[in-house]
Amino acid sequence: MPRGFLIALEGVDGSGKTTQAELLAASLEKDGCKVVLTREPSNGPAGQKLRAYLAGPSRHWSPAEELQLFMEDRREHVDQVIKPALKRGKVVITDRYYYSSVAYQGSLGLDPSDILAANEAFAPRPDLVFLLDLPVTEALARLAKKGKAARQVSESFPYLRRVAASYANFKGPRFRRLDATQPPMAVHATILAEVRRALLEAS
Repeated sequence: MPRGFLIALEGVDGSGKTTQAELLAASLEKDGCKVVLTREPSNGPAGQKLRAYLAGPSRHWSPAEELQLFMEDRREHVDQVIKPALKRGKVVITDRYYYSSVAYQGSLGLDPSDILAANEAFAPRPDLVFLLDLPVTEALARLAKKGKAARQVSESFPYLRRVAASYANFKGPRFRRLDATQPPMAVHATILAEVRRALLEAS
C-alpha cells in the first residue's frame, strides 16, 4: 500500500482556502486518487464548539483558552481522521491545520514557536502546505461581499494584518506561497500541478 500524503491549505480568512481545497479534492479524485477532504475546526465535539464560538458576537476567551480547545480538537482530528487515512494510503487535504494556531493564537500574544512545537509533538507534518497570500484589505472586502462583515477581533484589520505577517514567516521545502488575488481556477491550476508533481515523486 502506498504511503499517505498530507496537504494543508492556509491563509487569512477570505483567501479562498475552502474553494481551493474542494477543487483540489475533485481533481485528484478524477486522477484516481483516494482522497479525504477535511477541515479545522473539525466536525468533532470540540470543533463544533469552536465554530459556534468564532461565529458569535465576541471573542471573549483568553488566547490560552482558545489554543487549548484548538489543540483538543486537533488531537481528535489527527487521531480519528488524519492518521487513519494516511495509514490507508490516502491523500488527505485539510482546510487549515496547526499553522493556523501558530498564526492566529500567536498573533494574540502567545509564543508562535511554542505553539508549533506543541502541535508537531503529535500532529503529522504535511507533505505540502499551500499558503494563500491575499492583502488583508481584499480579504475583508471578500468577507463583506459574502455578508461576513467584521464583527469581532478575529476579523478586524489590525489582527488579520498580524496574522498575515505570521504566515509570511513560514519557510521551508514543504511550503508553497501563492498569489490568491489571481482567479480561483488559475490558483487551482498551480496547486494541482504542484501536487501532481509531488505525488509522482513520492510514489
